[in-house]
Amino acid sequence: MYGADMEPVSFEEAGVAVLPVPYEASVSYGGGTAGGPQAILKASAQVELYDEWLGVEPWRAGVWTEPEMGLPRDGSAAVMDGIAARFGALMDAGRWVVMLGGEHSITAGGVRAAAERHPGLRVLQLDAHADLRESYQGDRNSHACAAARCLELAPVNAVGIRSYSPEEAARIRAGIPGYQVVHAWEMTGDRDQWIKRALHGLAGAPIYLTIDLDYFDPAILPATGTPEPGGGGWWPTLDLLRSLFGKADVVAADVVELAPRPMMHHADFLAARLVSRLIALKFQERLGGTPLTPGHAAD
Repeated sequence: MYGADMEPVSFEEAGVAVLPVPYEASVSYGGGTAGGPQAILKASAQVELYDEWLGVEPWRAGVWTEPEMGLPRDGSAAVMDGIAARFGALMDAGRWVVMLGGEHSITAGGVRAAAERHPGLRVLQLDAHADLRESYQGDRNSHACAAARCLELAPVNAVGIRSYSPEEAARIRAGIPGYQVVHAWEMTGDRDQWIKRALHGLAGAPIYLTIDLDYFDPAILPATGTPEPGGGGWWPTLDLLRSLFGKADVVAADVVELAPRPMMHHADFLAARLVSRLIALKFQERLGGTPLTPGHAAD
């Protein structure tokens, strides 16, 4: 993570562990998510070391990149067990873990590790798809079941949702215990209001943040397996994330479902910049820094 010309950080020095999981077993439209972690890491070499929005240098938190996890692509529960074990070991070592996917099914492993170590954990899901199916094409561990598996472990606040099946719609209308949703079309109104709704009940709680990159409008991030019209914009999403990190304890995160495409480097870079900004938000207080104020100009 970050520039290749930087001095390598040892695991002992690191505050952050980046865990690449190039797992792809249940994609249902465009493939390529197995290449997501490496594309993000490659693009991260072009991310500026200074975060102009927060006024900090996130690399100073110490960023260690783990070797890629090699997993059988069989959709088995053993795959999620392996992810949970590796993720949990990094947490036990005192590192703030950011997992890079890979398809969204890997999130359940990270959430399990976090829930075992943080009682009262809640999940914030940024996504285009509800992912509430109990099973999809005979697979309970499909990417289409990611939120359903998370709900077995912790309450879920979902944001940016704009695609789901009739069965999922019926469940949402009936009310799912521990589940709240802010649809994408609700994010076009007053920003403060929808952010308040998105973060309802999260203040002071330990949070696992999962970002499926198809949450974003495909006009700014088209390289996903299942892009959906509409979706989150860059700056409104950053306002949401800054509010989240300011009022809750984000104990771990993942960024998933990048499917790199030739000549779409902007998608890889957006994902890398997003990971860098998550690190900046998590360690902002420790790193200090002074951002430029709006309208600032040199004397």
